[in-house]
Amino acid sequence: MPDIMGQMDIAFPNIGIYLKNVPKSFEVFGISIAMYGVIIGLGFFLALLLISKMAKVTGQNSEDYWDVAIYIIVFSIIGARLYYVFFSWDYYKDNPISILYLRNGGLAIYGGVMAGFLTLFIYTRIKKKSFLLFGDTIMYGLILGQILGRWGNFTNREAFGEYTNGLLAMRLPVEAIRSHEITELMKANMIEGTNFVQVSPTFLYESLWNLCVLILMLIYCKHKKFDGENVLLYLGGYGLGRAWIEGLRTDQLIMHTTGLPVSQMLAICLVVFAVVTDVIVRLRMRKTKPEE
Repeated sequence: MPDIMGQMDIAFPNIGIYLKNVPKSFEVFGISIAMYGVIIGLGFFLALLLISKMAKVTGQNSEDYWDVAIYIIVFSIIGARLYYVFFSWDYYKDNPISILYLRNGGLAIYGGVMAGFLTLFIYTRIKKKSFLLFGDTIMYGLILGQILGRWGNFTNREAFGEYTNGLLAMRLPVEAIRSHEITELMKANMIEGTNFVQVSPTFLYESLWNLCVLILMLIYCKHKKFDGENVLLYLGGYGLGRAWIEGLRTDQLIMHTTGLPVSQMLAICLVVFAVVTDVIVRLRMRKTKPEE
């Protein structure tokens, strides 16, 4: 690996991967299109295909999910952006117009999930559908979308962690990342005469973790005992991984009053909620089960 990386290069030196000119965007008929947006869009599309497939597998009408999809997509994006901006207000307050620059990244998945759940709840109430059943089915698509969406962070050179020299250590040119995300430890480990920092690829960790969660959900599909169980499996599985991975990141969203990483604290709460709720529901089912 050369001492000087091109501004668009990304490398994983300890496994021998050196990527040249990884684009943040490309042009079509003179219009610049962000890779981040393309990947998010692809994630939404493939998520819908999986949701439709799982709806059919569980004997539901897949058209119902295509109907609600547009509402969930729109309000989830709005929610994800508002959540990110709220906890990063010091960054945006002096240039509020930048709130609209979605192509530069800055979508917080928790904001999107909360907005999506609220949208689904309102939709199922209006249509007189089962919120929990719909939630169980949509979880497959949600986790798939997150698996793919994290690669938008890769092309944007964001959502990485502290300095590491581990097996999956990732090198990024200093010019390609936001200066406030470069820590003192990264600077201290920069090799003299080079222009890159070496970081933990937390986007990759989360993508791989979510893949494991999806596989578990698919395997468990036929063993589901009650509506809402898949939602709890998602909340607990995703929350457990996020609680660990968030602690490694250098771009944490911080609670204004406590100074704690908001996403990490929320992830821990989700794990506790999922476990406690699952135990309570199973105990109630056991009590109401007729004796043989």
